[in-house]
Amino acid sequence: MKNSSTTLLALALTTAFLLPSCVPSKRYDDLKARQASTEQGKAEAERQQRQAVTELKKTTDELNQMRLDNKRLTDDSTQTGNALRRTRQLYTQLTDSYDKLLKNSDRALADKSTDYNKVAQDLARREAELGELDTSLKKNRAAIDKLNADLQTREARLAELEKALAEKDKAVNGLRASVANALRGFQGTDLQVKMKDGKVYVSLSEQLLFKTGSTKVDPKGQEALKQLAVALKAQPDVNVVVEGHTDNVPFSRPTAAMQDNWDLSVLRATEIARLLTTGGIPAARVTASGRSQYVPVAANDTPANKALNRRTEIILTPKLNELLKILDSNSTTPAAEK
Repeated sequence: MKNSSTTLLALALTTAFLLPSCVPSKRYDDLKARQASTEQGKAEAERQQRQAVTELKKTTDELNQMRLDNKRLTDDSTQTGNALRRTRQLYTQLTDSYDKLLKNSDRALADKSTDYNKVAQDLARREAELGELDTSLKKNRAAIDKLNADLQTREARLAELEKALAEKDKAVNGLRASVANALRGFQGTDLQVKMKDGKVYVSLSEQLLFKTGSTKVDPKGQEALKQLAVALKAQPDVNVVVEGHTDNVPFSRPTAAMQDNWDLSVLRATEIARLLTTGGIPAARVTASGRSQYVPVAANDTPANKALNRRTEIILTPKLNELLKILDSNSTTPAAEK
């Protein structure tokens, strides 16, 4: 088309030159306008061609997409059909199960009702037990609080008792040291100072104090008792018990005042008690007693052992008024609390 227009334009120009110069200029203008119109139509046609190509490509793409969508829909339809068949099967199974459950519902409901009644009864029983346990717990707590209070009271008394015992032990040790120091010139086989059961024992042999069968203390024994009395005068809180002991040999010369070893042990203890009170110890602090042959320190089977049993023991006990008060308080308070 472009070549044809160019040819026409050239021909028109040639004709114009060849024709007489009288050809009117209007004709030239018409040709020129026709050329311009032709060029414009050409451009419009090319534009429409390009637009048609673009629309064709777009339509082709849409067609391809529609084909893909159609394939996907076909596949989805197949899967949907399969799912529908499975769903129908499941529905059939569920329907059968429901029918079975419906047939057994009355019996199941009755069983559930029975189970519920059992559970309700058990719950009521457990609630009652819980109430009893709660009441018991409150009582136990009250008892525990009371026990704790009692324990604190007893601990306080125990502390007092331990303190009193410590003071008693201190007093007994001091007493033993004082007596041992006062009698250090006499100690040996005939005189011994020892501690036993929280008391101080001064054991004097018969040889130191008496002649055989006699109730009169020899001068050496009197000196020992005098020294002991001096030491005990400085211990006003000490009680003195004098015990006379013999062996098991029967008394050979009974008299109206002395029939047997028991009389002998008592009279010897009384004589020593008098000497101690003469030495300055208040009589109210001194007790005389005779134990005869019944508390031996050795078997009465040899002369040596019999000599050990023929002895006088002076038992010194610190007064334990505070300790006794504590012990008495501990023994009477629980009864009062009940």
